[in-house]
Amino acid sequence: MSVLARPAPPGSVAPLQRPGGAGRRRSVVVVAAGVAVTLATAFASLLLGRLGLTPGEVLDVLGGGGTRIQRWAVLTDRLPRVAVGALAGAAFAVAGALLQSVTRNPLGSPDVIGLGSGAAAGAAAAGLVWPGIVPVPVGALLGAAVAVAAVWLGTGRGFAAPLRMVVAGIAVGAMALALVELALARASREDALDIATWIHGSLAARGREDVAVVGLALLVLLPLALALSRPLAAVEMGDDVATGLGVPPGRTRGLGVVLAVALTGSAVSVAGPVAFVALTAPQIARRLTGATGPGVGAAAAVGAAVLVLADQVAQRAVPGTPYPVGVVTGALGGVYLALLLVREWRRSAA
Repeated sequence: MSVLARPAPPGSVAPLQRPGGAGRRRSVVVVAAGVAVTLATAFASLLLGRLGLTPGEVLDVLGGGGTRIQRWAVLTDRLPRVAVGALAGAAFAVAGALLQSVTRNPLGSPDVIGLGSGAAAGAAAAGLVWPGIVPVPVGALLGAAVAVAAVWLGTGRGFAAPLRMVVAGIAVGAMALALVELALARASREDALDIATWIHGSLAARGREDVAVVGLALLVLLPLALALSRPLAAVEMGDDVATGLGVPPGRTRGLGVVLAVALTGSAVSVAGPVAFVALTAPQIARRLTGATGPGVGAAAAVGAAVLVLADQVAQRAVPGTPYPVGVVTGALGGVYLALLLVREWRRSAA
């Protein structure tokens, strides 16, 4: 059996296959479906709320009309929230897809290796502990970079040991959350309440500046991630095969990690460390497309749909009691993570 045809172990990333017409069509369908679900959920979110609006009124506001209250409800209160949700969901999912490809393991996610917690600690430090030194998005980026470096060194084998990576990620995440607690202790009561909600992952009270931050990050980083998809797919086949195909494995992995750190930092800076979107969305996309490699486009579309849907559940599940969106994604993603850990443990014990 050739290298290209050898099946991957259960739970691992499958080796590179030459994409066929059917695979490309499935990827296009998944991307289109993800975009359609995101847009439909986004439009529904513009209708719902204390100030109920009809579809015609929403379209009128989007076209430049409507009353002052309607324009405020749609353009200031609801639209930035859903836009941040879609963009942050895409950023989290692409970061997860890149890290899962780099580590060749479904556990290679910003959630599991402490990257999201590190970004949250960096953002909290920049905004509250040492305000004014660097902008909050830069603090989130630096925190994510420090976290991923600590996990890389803490495993003793980089990202080549998935279970060690999980243990190191738990330790790094605990230390990062301790820094967030320090920020809470030093903050005013109002700021502390805001951070307490934010660290669970929240899209409440988002503004146009938040949309600009994560939107600009995606505008720059998503094309780079798409360009890196095929080199990463070659690296998934093994270093020797990748080198034979002219792909430098070390540099390719390094670029993948850098892009994942930047994407996670930008998403966390506007939405907080929303749990498990980066873990689950790339895996959902892989199973729907049946494709190999990171599947960046499909992951982005699925991630956007997952986060905007989860935010609607968080707002509407208990009437009159909205929850941070991270509560919903954490509850569902925690079950998925437990199943992945059991599968990895059985593989290592076999």
